[in-house]
Parts: sequence; C-alpha cells; structure tokens
Amino acid sequence: MRRAGILLAIAAMALPVSAGSAPPPVATAQAAKAQPALPMRVMSINQCTDQLVLMLLPPERIASVTWLSRDPLLSLMAARARGVAANRGEIEDVVRQQPDLIVADSFGSAATRAALRRFGFPMIEVAQPQSFDEIRATVRTLAVRLGTVARGEALIAGMDARLAELARRPPLNLRVASWSGDGLSRGEGALYDAVLDAAGARNAAKEGVAGTDVEALLALNPDILVAPVGGVVGQSLRDRVARHPLVRRRWAGRQVAVSPRAYICGTPLIANAAAALRDQLEAAR
Repeated sequence: MRRAGILLAIAAMALPVSAGSAPPPVATAQAAKAQPALPMRVMSINQCTDQLVLMLLPPERIASVTWLSRDPLLSLMAARARGVAANRGEIEDVVRQQPDLIVADSFGSAATRAALRRFGFPMIEVAQPQSFDEIRATVRTLAVRLGTVARGEALIAGMDARLAELARRPPLNLRVASWSGDGLSRGEGALYDAVLDAAGARNAAKEGVAGTDVEALLALNPDILVAPVGGVVGQSLRDRVARHPLVRRRWAGRQVAVSPRAYICGTPLIANAAAALRDQLEAAR
C-alpha cells in the first residue's frame, strides 16, 4: 500500500496543473523561487557521487546517500555514510525525501534521470572521473554547485600533495598483475592504472598474454600479484583458483592486497590508496 501511494504521488506530479488545484512539489516557479540559494537537502543516487557529497558537505545538508555507501568493502566513506539517511536510488525515494538537489552519475539509469527531470527535481549530473585531472574537474564542478568551493579546493590540494610526494620517490619499475578467484584480470580500468602508475608500478596484464588461467599468469610472470582485500578462506572453485599451489609457491611473499573501493570511484582519496599501495609494493619487493 505504501508503494502504491508513492506511485500515485509520482503520477500526480506528472499531470498538468489545472486552475484551483494544488501545485506539484518543486514543479512551479513559486517553488523554485522559494528554494534557498544553496541546496540544503542534497540527495545522491549513485555510489560514487555519494562519496563526493559526503566529502564536500556536512551531514545536516545531506538528505540521503545510497545504501551502498555504507559498505566498507565498497566505499571509502562508509563510516560517515552511516551518519545520514540511505536511499536505493529509486524514484520513490526521491519523492518521499523531497531533496532540493539530486546528484547523479551521468552513466547511471538514464530512464530514472529523465523521469526525475520531468517531475521538476533540480539535478546535477557528473561523469565518473577516469584520471586525476578529471577528478579535479569533477570536484570543482560539484563544489561550485554546492557552495563549498573552499572545501573542494582543500580536497584537491590534499590529493595533489600526496601525488607530488609519490612522484618524488624513485620508480619501482615493477610489473604487477591482478589475480583472484576469477583468474588473471586483463585490466581494471583507467583509474586502476592511474593508481598503479602513481605507486611506481605498471599493469603487466596489458602486455598481451592470452587467457586468464594459471598458465597465462605463469607466461606473464609479473613481479608482484595484486589480490582483493581479505583474501580467500573457503573451498569453492574460485577459492581454489586464487590459492592454486603453483601461484602460492611462485609468488610467496610477493602478493599485496588492494581493495577495489580504492579505484572504483574517482575521488581525491585515491591518492591515499596509491600511497598505501606504494608502501606494500616496496615491502613485497
């Protein structure tokens, strides 16, 4: 019944306003003028925009972030996310919470974004950064819209200082490969490569060796293996792949653990992930 009521509210918002009828929320010129100069109830509907919103705004200005941002395996801002309300990125959530600004990812559900625009909800869409330069640009764009320019510049300055510190350290010239229960990864994306590069290593899996099995890993022969945080403890087929005896013997003491949360989303904290990886690589070397 509750969901039906929300859907009826959504349908009502899409209808034209007739004379004498109550105007739909956030859809009239009067409602737009009544909004504060700065958004005070910001709602993020994407896991990666969650983290940027949590970095840029105090909790009292955040209407909600997605439930995924509370997962410490996926989010660098999990602790802070638990201090604000959660949503599941659905239209019903937006109607119920009535934010004065929605922050969305431009690669997310186009249908959801289009519907929210039709209903008149203010929205800013940001692309997922794939480089340090794109992280800087995204943070600045969002900080201007949120009115937190100084905070945005401080985050960028912190990232740049950490990257500069890494750049002053001699390159490791290490070839690394991602190895897990799925076998040899062919590449984890541009941000993953950016983290490796900043840490002084390079992604050996891009050298063209065919296959993803143990034979492919042996042929590639990277200096160090990068495995997911937490390792494997079960007896499934994926666990047996990750803990193959040849892999354990050949790369004993030459494996490091990196959480995918470090590079899934492009945020200024990615420089900290690169620094942590650099320390692990030096120890493994």
